[in-house]
Amino acid sequence: MIPVQGYAGQTVAVLGLGRTGRAAVAALEAGGAHPVVWDDSALARDAAEDAGLELRDLGKAGAFDQVAALVVSPGIPHLYPAPNPVIAAAWDADVPVDNDIGLFFRSFATSDWDSFHVTPRVIAVTGSNGKSTTAALIHHILVENGRPAQLAGNIGRGVLDIEPAHDGEVVVLELSSYQTDLARSMTPDVAVLTNLSPDHLDRHAGLGGYFAAKRRLFAEGGPDRAVIGVDEAEGRYIANQLIEGPGDDRVIRVSSGQKLAGEGWNVFARKGFLAEHRKGRQVGSIDLRPIAGLPGAHNHQNACAAYAACRTLGLGPKGIEVAMRSYPGLPHRSQVVAEHDGVTFVNDSKATNVDSAAKALQAFAKVRWICGGLQKEGGLDGLLPHLGHVVKAYVIGREAEDFARQLIGAKAEVCGAMGNAVALAAADAQPGEVVLLAPAAASFDQYDSFEARGDDFIKCVKALLR
Repeated sequence: MIPVQGYAGQTVAVLGLGRTGRAAVAALEAGGAHPVVWDDSALARDAAEDAGLELRDLGKAGAFDQVAALVVSPGIPHLYPAPNPVIAAAWDADVPVDNDIGLFFRSFATSDWDSFHVTPRVIAVTGSNGKSTTAALIHHILVENGRPAQLAGNIGRGVLDIEPAHDGEVVVLELSSYQTDLARSMTPDVAVLTNLSPDHLDRHAGLGGYFAAKRRLFAEGGPDRAVIGVDEAEGRYIANQLIEGPGDDRVIRVSSGQKLAGEGWNVFARKGFLAEHRKGRQVGSIDLRPIAGLPGAHNHQNACAAYAACRTLGLGPKGIEVAMRSYPGLPHRSQVVAEHDGVTFVNDSKATNVDSAAKALQAFAKVRWICGGLQKEGGLDGLLPHLGHVVKAYVIGREAEDFARQLIGAKAEVCGAMGNAVALAAADAQPGEVVLLAPAAASFDQYDSFEARGDDFIKCVKALLR
């Protein structure tokens, strides 16, 4: 646990008692603060009361009297589509609003570091797609190269739930736009942007607000090094904002599909080969094609970002390559579930938006595509140029018929339930084809989470092949 600094002897309000909120409460108590807590769920409030916590209805008049700060869980809207009433009340009371990420960055460094030989470092990864894989891959590379490391944030453990840093340790954080948007303090040593595409637009009042949330990690965080995916205009904008001139190697540009030139520090992948260039010369390369845990151009982009981040810490290209080859991949992200009679079954349930699903489709030559769910704003037009690899789509979800109608140019069958889709796709599939779950939609019409949807896919595949 990371004891929260700066609030000893003061009252701090905590809104939301999920995993993040509970960890914040424990970390505040460890730092000597007195937390008062609230959650809209009566069950969560009962559990908090049973644990001996002080409940305070933060929506009532005077609730913020003598309160030093309000800590908010990431799922609670603080500005768009409308401010949560409790957050608005904190504003009116001039009470600072923060989240666990802000508390972490103000509390991570301690006086114990004075005796360390190597100062601990923080690598923070954000982006629309690939941030979980990139963060997990960085962590894997570090561990395989003998560097102590912890993985936390939007993946794995909550940031305040990790252990205090050891000498030379690296903490790798995956940060969502919900987390970067509100944190009052963000000071990573290395900040990574994988890419940017439309997502969570209602929460951020459009693409501009979403981009602004991501940009805060770089504009306000002041990282020593920034690894920026430049395949979109937003990434090129951030990179340009950070550099002082053409040869400024504090910014490492990353691309999948285009060769990057110039005097700066560039890492890019083309036709399955990663190349690192510095001062106009190639200084490292990796053949990514045989690495089973990183299939497709989108994962090659993730590999470039992870490679660049690890190079900033002094790891050599060969050590990074060896570690990449043993990377197993993450559940629900290009996860190979089974192979049977020449057909491969791949679970990419995390492909919850159009852009991530398009990248998943491009990773395989012939796809029996299981898709559908709760559609996000913007429709499916962005998928249409990428349907060339789709032999047939098998559409699930409550909106399956509407979803199927939008797949212009692709053969599609409405299946409704996951079991039907898996059975039909498997029966139709020929050797060399891939049965791919890449929904291009949220899961909440049928499942509690994308993980639950992916688990159902795995269950159906295993039952079919048993």
